Amino acid sequence: MHFNELIKTIKERREALQVTQERLAELSNVGLRTLKQFESGKGNPTLLTLQKISDVLGMEICLKIKNITTNK
Repeated sequence: MHFNELIKTIKERREALQVTQERLAELSNVGLRTLKQFESGKGNPTLLTLQKISDVLGMEICLKIKNITTNK
């Protein structure tokens, strides 16, 4: 999942649950400004911040790490 898709998915989930940005910031212990920047695509949240937000929204974030090898 690309970062923009992640942003969209989290925002859609928040709205589906009828949770305001202010309430999500409060419940997740993430700054409102940080949350607003993230949802607008301007922020660069840490993995811990993403985890806090997803926990409140009942979501799970799975990361894929690719092993890229080059042939010399």
